[in-house]
Amino acid sequence: MQAMGPDDSWRAANNSSALGVMAAGGELASVLAPPSPAMAEGVLSGGGPRHTWQLFQGRYWQIAGPGGEDPSVTDASEKNRGSCSVGMVEVQGRMKVAALLDELQLQACTKWIDKKWPERCAAYDRGKWLAASKDLPTQPMHFCIDRFEYPNRKGEYPIVMASWYEARDVCKAEGKRLCTEDEWTFACEGEEATPYPNGYDRDPEACLNDRPWRQFRGESLMPRSGKAAMLELDRLWQGLPSGSRPLCRSTFGVYDLTGNIDEWTRSSIPGERPSVLKGGYWGPVRTRCRPATKAHDETHTFYQEGFRCCEDRH
Repeated sequence: MQAMGPDDSWRAANNSSALGVMAAGGELASVLAPPSPAMAEGVLSGGGPRHTWQLFQGRYWQIAGPGGEDPSVTDASEKNRGSCSVGMVEVQGRMKVAALLDELQLQACTKWIDKKWPERCAAYDRGKWLAASKDLPTQPMHFCIDRFEYPNRKGEYPIVMASWYEARDVCKAEGKRLCTEDEWTFACEGEEATPYPNGYDRDPEACLNDRPWRQFRGESLMPRSGKAAMLELDRLWQGLPSGSRPLCRSTFGVYDLTGNIDEWTRSSIPGERPSVLKGGYWGPVRTRCRPATKAHDETHTFYQEGFRCCEDRH
């Protein structure tokens, strides 16, 4: 595979078709089958991985660990569930609509990290942005979104190496659906259309981003269920358990929308390829609320790709 840089159009797609997931049950274990004894032994023996990895349904990877906080406990603490299902956040308001909003927003940047693509701004002038965007049209939004990246439990590592098809099917098995690109964006930026979920400053201590770039070895990631893929994933991994950064929280109370991992969403543009990645991951990439990666088809899988689910408001 050709060497590529951060936030590039990785061409690591595989040709495996999406398989059905188990019946819904609300918990990770009820949606994804547990790892086989042979794979568990392979993960734990030899090769020197830094983490213990679990393989589910022969496809997805997750760092093993404690079960995380019960979502109902998190709901009680966060107090923003509204009329949504357990573990979700109710999002309502008016979203600013503009085809080139991200480019317009960059004109309010007052402190650059890098002006070259993937451009990164350390700080924006809030007053300048609000003045520039005050007359933009808006559209009403009202929906529910998972508070954390799937499996949507505070303290658990997110699932990665899932394709768009698989993300869609896991959400469906839980009685939810994959978020649209617009829903994800609005949950991140809110009614002000802030560049980052935490506001106008790119703080690597708030959200997990701007970690050093590590060149991947594409041949090691295929087949994705093999031990070589697990070891390569372990070498590349710089993510954290969901909710580890309390400041990486949007105005609606949704966590880790930028940084940590990329998230699959469904395109909001009619006729466009449905598979859209949002949020960026831990590397030195754009990692803002508006940008999206639209270069990959629905079968694409990669070491930092996961998802979260949405549902219509009850």
